[in-house]
Amino acid sequence: MDAPDIAADDRRPRHDYRMAAVGAAGWLGGLAGARSGAGALVAVGLVGVLLAVSIRLLGDRAVRLGAACLVVAAGVASATLLRGEAVDSSVVADLAQRRAVADVTGTVVSDPAVIEGPWGRQVVVRLRVDAVVARGTTYALGALLVVIGDPAWERADLGSRVRTTGRLAPADDAEVAAMVTGARPPVRIRGPDLWWRGAAAVRSSIRQSVAGRPAAQRALVPALVDGDDAEVPADLEQDFRDTGLTHLTAVSGTNLTLVVGFLLLLARAVGVRRRWLTVIGLLGIVGFVLLARTEPSVLRAAAMGTVGLFALGNDGRRRGLRALGVAVTLLLLVSPSLATSAGFALSVLATAGIVLIGPPVQAALARWLPMPLAAAIAVPFAAQLACTPVIAAISGEVSLVAVLANLLVEPVVGPATVLGLGGGLVGLVAEPLGRILGTLAGLCVGWIVWVAQRGATLPGATLSWGVTPLALALIVVLCLATAAAAPVLLRHRRVGALLLIGSVLVVLGVPARIAAGPARWFGGWPPPGWVLVACDVGQGDALALSVGAHAAIVVDAGPDPDLVDRCLDRLGVTEVPLVVLTHFHADHVDGLPGVFRGRSVGAIEATPMLDPDVGVAAVRDVARSASLELTAATPGVTRTYGSVTLQVLWPDLPEPVVGPGDGSLANDNSEVLLVESHGLRLLLTGDVEPPGQARLAAALPGLVIDVLKVPHHGSRHQDLDWLRSLQATAAVVSVGADNDYGHPDVDLLSALTADGTVVARTDTDGDIAVLAGEAGPHVVTDH
Repeated sequence: MDAPDIAADDRRPRHDYRMAAVGAAGWLGGLAGARSGAGALVAVGLVGVLLAVSIRLLGDRAVRLGAACLVVAAGVASATLLRGEAVDSSVVADLAQRRAVADVTGTVVSDPAVIEGPWGRQVVVRLRVDAVVARGTTYALGALLVVIGDPAWERADLGSRVRTTGRLAPADDAEVAAMVTGARPPVRIRGPDLWWRGAAAVRSSIRQSVAGRPAAQRALVPALVDGDDAEVPADLEQDFRDTGLTHLTAVSGTNLTLVVGFLLLLARAVGVRRRWLTVIGLLGIVGFVLLARTEPSVLRAAAMGTVGLFALGNDGRRRGLRALGVAVTLLLLVSPSLATSAGFALSVLATAGIVLIGPPVQAALARWLPMPLAAAIAVPFAAQLACTPVIAAISGEVSLVAVLANLLVEPVVGPATVLGLGGGLVGLVAEPLGRILGTLAGLCVGWIVWVAQRGATLPGATLSWGVTPLALALIVVLCLATAAAAPVLLRHRRVGALLLIGSVLVVLGVPARIAAGPARWFGGWPPPGWVLVACDVGQGDALALSVGAHAAIVVDAGPDPDLVDRCLDRLGVTEVPLVVLTHFHADHVDGLPGVFRGRSVGAIEATPMLDPDVGVAAVRDVARSASLELTAATPGVTRTYGSVTLQVLWPDLPEPVVGPGDGSLANDNSEVLLVESHGLRLLLTGDVEPPGQARLAAALPGLVIDVLKVPHHGSRHQDLDWLRSLQATAAVVSVGADNDYGHPDVDLLSALTADGTVVARTDTDGDIAVLAGEAGPHVVTDH
């Protein structure tokens, strides 16, 4: 998503919109063919033919442009329909519908991808087949199949010709004729060609050059250089999405522009000029595509990167938009399915934003900022602004830190890419020198990882946005208005400086931190890598278990909707896959409506002891309004959410039981959870009392944990011997300040502390976060 250098002088020739209009028409034609079928094709085709015939009579430029647009639209729509029809009516598709067992022979066209499924470890790979033998008949054809087989397929090299046997099944992808399930290990017929072997050697060498670096750097350098993102952790990918840096974890036009641009600089340095530079540039593009694989996303990125190279040259402003139109048109004609691809839309819009919005923004900033700094701000601003409507439509969120994050990492993206590629190339002949270059690339990438991780935890990292037509129309209008107003406002030093400083402060969450108090202003909240947070909701319980970026399981909701809502807002939680209510007392369930504010909730689970009646009815009303069912916890059940595993330990009730209604049985039948997350074992106990604790001690002898949520707000009624036998390193007490119950009990806290347990309490410490440290749990409070 990076850009060509944009000159500050805004008096150059105007943009040439003609090819851009043709490309847009082709895009609309592809969408019409995919969504509306042959009717749209006939209408577009007839109008296009009529205009094409009338060109000689009218000779008008507008008519010619209109004819070209319609002809291209009809061409892309035709290609979409014909390709879909060819796939649907192929012999392979028919065999797949009948679930036929077949022998297939073809060429591997993608790198093997490992997946963990219900039947164990499996490998997915794409195969371009030319022969299928099924039910005694041999078919010579060309079709794309997706093969799902055992781990032996990991050795299927890209470009190799193989044979296998499996059961055909229908595929969801319009470009794929069928899937081959239960595929037998591949029989190699012929190895990859020389160019594929060379590309594989460079990719392997890149990985080897960073083998000694930390895990995040070891995974991200290959992803940045050639799109090899197999080892990028899911949580890091989420951080990159939240901060608008996703383009760095996959092949994008940025990669090609940097790699080929550096190659051209080297060629110039050794005296290469004119046409030979073009030849070297084309060879660099071909080499990059081979290195990153000839998949549609790579070809798309290569096309967008080539547009960037055009814009780097003389008259780049006009040539850049023209090249973008040509690239869009050719890509859609070659691969019509791109018309419905979100990745294609993001690539095109980012490049268009850089070419159209970037120059006036940079020219405005350059009136009072140094040119390099003006360009560094204008480029990510323009690209992100153009992509924002599509991102909002896909994720329902708008990143508020994307421009700042891209600005911070931009100085090291180029060096990291070039050094990473250099480490791979040099490592082929001198491995120690390759490791040196890989180490330097890793250091650059380390900064990118730090920015992504810190940016994702900022209070203003993302803004929830609806995906209704009205919401999306509003974001489009806002982006257009911003694009129009930015050059006018930013050209004035004072206004521009205030806007930039204000934007940075909002993104960093300074207003929110000031409102929340000095602790969050100085310390920052939440701390990165939090596993559990006990929210300060007064006299009650409300816990959050992190299951991924912006996602958490909520255990109890406290007595006040506003308090739990604020706590989850500060944590950046927008998705709650599960709410657990340990019991139905008001100090645990009355805050439940606050959990739903601006968040998606997947399920509500509670203790099977339905007592007291008022709490049960209130919870059922909330569940009903959210179209969810209130389910009862089942003892012994274990579930996994992301990196978190939950096991229900208590109560030992196989089905829901209606209590006396006064709440007298609620506490001791609290749902008790054993949680495992990031190497920590946490015991969440609700308000379970000594009889229930004794039953747990008898059922689970020798249970040892890392973190204890002290039962019943630290009440003095505890089975102290059992609590001490848990050997918890840290204990959390959810309790309200100056409560009338004498919670927490001083003797209880003293006994835990004497055993070496670090005790934190919400009445004095505020929100409490538990992190996974190298030596066990680490407790951080916002006070």
